Amino acid sequence: MSQLKRTIGLWGATAIGVGIVVSSSALVSLGQGFGAGGTGFIFAMLAALILMVFAYASFTELSSIMPVAGGINHYTLPAMGPFVGIIAVISGYVLVSIFSGAAEAAVAGIIFTDVFAPGLDPVIVSVTITVIIALINVLGVKAFSSFQVALTTLLIGSTVILGILGISGIELPGEPVQYSMNMASETGWGVLGLTALAIWLFIGIEFITPMAEETKRPNFTIPIAIGIGLTVIFIANMLFGLASIKFVSLDILANSASPHVEAASAMLGRTGQIWMGVAAIFATASTMNTIIGSVARMLYGMGQRGQLPKVFGSLNRFGAPWVGVVFLSALFLILVLSGTANGETVGILILAGCFCWLVTYCIAHIDVMILRFKYPDVKRGFKSPFGITFQILGLLGMIYVMFNMSPDPDEARQIYKYSLIFLGITVIFAAWWVKFKMKKSLFETVSLEKITNDPHNEDETA
Repeated sequence: MSQLKRTIGLWGATAIGVGIVVSSSALVSLGQGFGAGGTGFIFAMLAALILMVFAYASFTELSSIMPVAGGINHYTLPAMGPFVGIIAVISGYVLVSIFSGAAEAAVAGIIFTDVFAPGLDPVIVSVTITVIIALINVLGVKAFSSFQVALTTLLIGSTVILGILGISGIELPGEPVQYSMNMASETGWGVLGLTALAIWLFIGIEFITPMAEETKRPNFTIPIAIGIGLTVIFIANMLFGLASIKFVSLDILANSASPHVEAASAMLGRTGQIWMGVAAIFATASTMNTIIGSVARMLYGMGQRGQLPKVFGSLNRFGAPWVGVVFLSALFLILVLSGTANGETVGILILAGCFCWLVTYCIAHIDVMILRFKYPDVKRGFKSPFGITFQILGLLGMIYVMFNMSPDPDEARQIYKYSLIFLGITVIFAAWWVKFKMKKSLFETVSLEKITNDPHNEDETA
């Protein structure tokens, strides 16, 4: 039987969580959020952070009960069965990752050519980055983790340094256009309506949990890594956001397709443009590396349990789930080469994917509540405090965000249209696979003992 090996430490796990969150699309959301809400966007960030702390509590408890590869799929099997587990993974991770990963590759190509090589076809850059990251992941978790630590350190370091330079009062080449700690747009408390935008700054931090079988002391490492990750992301984003509104007017930030590059250029001129151009490429590489590495392991866990073709459950000689790596990378390349992945067409798809991602967060909260009832005495390395309060509040908060994805009615309609398409395809596939391939009832649960003692055996049901 193929087995994963425990080689990821605390900093490697933290880098995985931070690396998926701090993406080029997140930097765009950060700039546009501060442009729309001024300093008031910090309140939206705090609201999003609170919702993510609730999600953090649920995912960490689930991971402490079942420290196995597969993530949300395995957590859902003893609670609601394979049908919901497949929906949670495919809608919340696989589909989202396909579109967001391809978009990140496309954005990296565009930024590289704009900043460094105007005559070069951006598709060449996008393909090159995708192939390099795929090769790194095929070489196994040590290469994946080391690359992730380096990328995340450089990226967060750049964001924090630029933020501190911008708000410190040090004389910079750029001229401040405005600055007041009380400055905000005219939205008032309506700034909380930007929570959906702000949650994109944190979403994905739970990508650490599918690496549980390769993490040293997972019951200790995973909760600490997620806590550190959320704190670092909030501080770095706040610093850079405040620096951005000091040097760039709110309307420009709100409407720019690359507000982070606008801000760095306004602060440091050409030096800032180059700096943020490099940082944005690091962000893309970091996000794609985490997407490929973590989602491939979710597919590995599903392949081992018969929820996908068994070839997904195989490892190469480096201990990497190579089929999932190749599968995801190939889909990225198809979207990039076909021209589907570009800023104009993928933006709505990413937001629709975000909606599906929040569905998965809701499933995680429900999993915790069901397992608290079904297995009240099971050993939990981490237990969410105050009973199921975090789960109830988190569930209500996520539902609020899902029904307030955009203040623009036309954009909202597009988001919900694609969300329903994503979910519809996933529901049909999941029902067909469970009934006709697995030959099980849709909600036939697997015993918790079977998952924790033998995570790849699918024969015993509860």
